Amino acid sequence: MFRSSLAFLAVFSCATISAHADEGMWLYSAPPREQIKATYGFELTDAWLEHLMKASVRFNSGGSGSFVSGDGLVITNHHVGADSLQKMGTAEKNYLRDGFYAQTPADEVKCNDLELNVLQSIEDVTARVNAAIPVGATGEAAALARRKITAEIEKESREKTGLRSDVVTLYQGGQYHLYRFKRYTDIRLVFAPEMQAAFYGGDPDNFEYPRYCLDVCLFRVYENGQPVKPEHYLKWSERGAQDGELTFVSGHPGRTSRLLTTPELEYLRDVSFPATLDLLKRREVLLTAWSGRSQENARRARDDLFSLQNSRKVRDGGQAALQDPTFMGEKIAKEKSFKHQLADQPEGKEALAAFDRIADAQKAIRAVAQRYRLLESGLGLNAESFRIARELLRAGDEHPKPNGERLKEFTDARRESFELELFSDKPIYADYEILTLADSLTDLVEQLGYHDPLVQRVLAGKSPRARAAELINDTQVRDVAFRKQLYEGGATAVTAAKDPMIELARLVDPEARTLRKTVEAQDEIKQQAQAAIGRARFAVEGTANYPDATFTLRLSYGAVKGYEENGQHVPAMTNFAGLYARSAEQNNQPPFDLPPRWVARKAALDLTTPFNFVSTADIIGGNSGSPVVNRAGEFVGIIFDGNIYSLVADFGYEDKLSRALSVHSAGILEALRKIYEVPALADELVKGHR
Repeated sequence: MFRSSLAFLAVFSCATISAHADEGMWLYSAPPREQIKATYGFELTDAWLEHLMKASVRFNSGGSGSFVSGDGLVITNHHVGADSLQKMGTAEKNYLRDGFYAQTPADEVKCNDLELNVLQSIEDVTARVNAAIPVGATGEAAALARRKITAEIEKESREKTGLRSDVVTLYQGGQYHLYRFKRYTDIRLVFAPEMQAAFYGGDPDNFEYPRYCLDVCLFRVYENGQPVKPEHYLKWSERGAQDGELTFVSGHPGRTSRLLTTPELEYLRDVSFPATLDLLKRREVLLTAWSGRSQENARRARDDLFSLQNSRKVRDGGQAALQDPTFMGEKIAKEKSFKHQLADQPEGKEALAAFDRIADAQKAIRAVAQRYRLLESGLGLNAESFRIARELLRAGDEHPKPNGERLKEFTDARRESFELELFSDKPIYADYEILTLADSLTDLVEQLGYHDPLVQRVLAGKSPRARAAELINDTQVRDVAFRKQLYEGGATAVTAAKDPMIELARLVDPEARTLRKTVEAQDEIKQQAQAAIGRARFAVEGTANYPDATFTLRLSYGAVKGYEENGQHVPAMTNFAGLYARSAEQNNQPPFDLPPRWVARKAALDLTTPFNFVSTADIIGGNSGSPVVNRAGEFVGIIFDGNIYSLVADFGYEDKLSRALSVHSAGILEALRKIYEVPALADELVKGHR
């Protein structure tokens, strides 16, 4: 794996000099019509785009999906649905490990706090947002003004349309778009395979290829007690993706850093990534050891442990790129070349000065990064109970303020989503909470020092373990009724409760808020500077560019295509025969063992059926669960991963070795019909209705 990463960096560094045909996570409001037509001879129409846009779904737990029947059926990845599977599970019913199928609509299991969003419209509000910033305002004053106008636009839109309304920052502050979403909150589980089938090969095969994963999960969306009847859903292709054909990916890539300046990339390399990797590895060791003590411990920690392992691999890949002198040299050279071009532009002087302002702002953020991460981000107080306590405390403080002066998560437009999560009845386990809080308090002491005044007040004369046990055992915030009582009673009720976890949140809140204000002020300086750079970039390079990912709907495209690795051709497709061969060569030992039903029903399968495939589509974390469609807009697969060469996609795109991994639509049907023997579900996918 390490050798593969180095090989990729060499290829990537050479490739960054020129653009690539399939590059981009494109806005639906500015799709790459000309590039696609020129490369593939296919013309995107408004009707085609609207249909795909409104059939695409965002999982607010993190991930993407799509409607695949007129009876509200939604498909995503098993690892996207894992959050819900974990929350609905018990010691007796381990949905995450064992899978599930609802034989009848009455058997469908309602998710605890899952919200799905479907994009309805996009409006450019850049001029209105920028007009609200007083001339000459910068830092804290400008940040407050931008917060006010954003809250005003979102509330106005929410009241006018009834839709969730989010102002999204694009091009690091160069543009602001208003995204309006239809919200769904009654989501019910229909089908999930065993985790071993969904994540076959486990951590060793994660981000590798060839792969053999049935990484799918199906839910049904309800409204007013009835399945929704979406106007837009994707027709299922029984044939599925074909080698060499053009495909499209419609999903919600989480975050990329392709437009960052050199000082910002250096901050990631020297500060952010090392701290994050240390934390991920620390927690991975903690949860691995705890999981080994009992099956119930393993069940409770499984989803968190998977996320930690996945994130650790992603950050390792990103850090490898940032530490590679050839890669960073190319980034620095491109920035230098762009600055040189600015000298001849009318707005060049302003843009050049903007680079300096970003560098200064990044230094200011760096100065407070450690305490911000531990206190405001809460990494030094890692427990669901603390998160809830802080939300109750801040809700009491924020809600009496004018809407535009509140912290953004407490604005009127976001209230429904905030309350859905706050009042979730998901299980919260005291022993698990003590484990994570004790470890994070230990980390807090190690990083800030035992004699730090705030550390001493947080520990209150006790060891991290004893303090964690005291706080978790004595708090009432895990009681939903208690949370509702305090939330409705406001600051007075919160104070009167004298809950120890809330009082801990109150203790750290003054410094945490100050740190947040500092970072937001510097972010505002960077946004204004990026806006100036963006204007100059448009003048030099034109507007045919895509912004960094923001967990909003984007369109990517590419060909189903294998690649050459170490002198060997890696085919675009795997099949069921390859799965059984992989198991045999590993002596069917974990994590390459097959679930019992897969062993018992092998003879029923057509082993030549495609299972997984790769394409050149440009994706990143958050694209998991994204539908892959053909020119006809038919569902031919579902994104579930990238290969090892895709791990630096945060910083750039490469099409020689980097590939997006998908589950094939034909393979999904083959498994549903012959392994799981659920013909009604397979028929619904093919027919588009029950």
